[in-house]
Amino acid sequence: MAEQMRGWSLSFSGCGFMGFYYVGVTQCLSEHAPQLLRDAPKILGASGGALHCVTFLCGISLEHRLQILMDLVRSARKRNIGVLHPSFNLFTHIRDGLNEILPSNAHKLVSGKVVISLTRVSDGKNVLVSDFDSKEEIIDALVCSCFIPFYCGLIPPTFRGVRYVDGGVSNNVPLIDASTTITISPFYGEHDICPKVKSTNFLHVNLTNMSFRLCSGNFYLAARALFPPEQKVLGEICLRGYLDALRFLEEKALQKSLKEKGGYLAKILNCFPVRIISYMMLPCTLPVESVIFVGQRLLRWFPDMPDDLEWLQWAAYKIFRLA
Repeated sequence: MAEQMRGWSLSFSGCGFMGFYYVGVTQCLSEHAPQLLRDAPKILGASGGALHCVTFLCGISLEHRLQILMDLVRSARKRNIGVLHPSFNLFTHIRDGLNEILPSNAHKLVSGKVVISLTRVSDGKNVLVSDFDSKEEIIDALVCSCFIPFYCGLIPPTFRGVRYVDGGVSNNVPLIDASTTITISPFYGEHDICPKVKSTNFLHVNLTNMSFRLCSGNFYLAARALFPPEQKVLGEICLRGYLDALRFLEEKALQKSLKEKGGYLAKILNCFPVRIISYMMLPCTLPVESVIFVGQRLLRWFPDMPDDLEWLQWAAYKIFRLA
């Protein structure tokens, strides 16, 4: 079957912290159908799917990608209110992480091969970008494709001077030729590689080109995409991706055991009484932490403040006119 699929493109849907699913999928394809990845004319993605595409094409190892994701999750979960804590800035984490891991010639490695889905703020239209002149342009495009309004911030980032937000808002599963594209999603639906619902009684909807089953499992996964679960669950999501890809390739199921490492200190800090105490102290500690981290964000914002304030003025004017 893998021989018959040479020349097929791959499209990875937006997924948030569910990117662990794609690590499992890619590992399976690398082992059982490497030519499927090697010969794909286009690898498309939105949001977290676009991040996976670029890191794969830049030759970042699966182990390294998995470690980067784990570090991001640990950073989010170590705070009492997770990603909502003022000290956690997903926007900054993504940009700094990409600057660190992507090679200087990343634009040469991915141009013409990757396709990133963006949503233009001015008219809400979907834009697919594939050619880049520098590493910085790739990072700008990825940051735009991952920017969820309000969740990541209020002011959308820019790519080539134009403001964009999450590509999943307008096209969560980008396609150029649907007849020769394998679609991949970590959510229950009708994509080529995705979790499957055994029952046929569930309703099905299409959300910005993404197949989505209305079932409790999908609502749980959608919540996990925004608020990462514990590492054990993320390991299970990674394994689920591997097995779903294996099923797609019509191979036998592969059993794997994923073990979570953790020291005594981590176990103590995560025990129920200690966590309860930390939540009780939150009203005292959160205001102080908020002041510190808001100050840090303001310092980082100063270089872009004039352009951002001008955009806010434009946005307020547009809203006022509509009212």
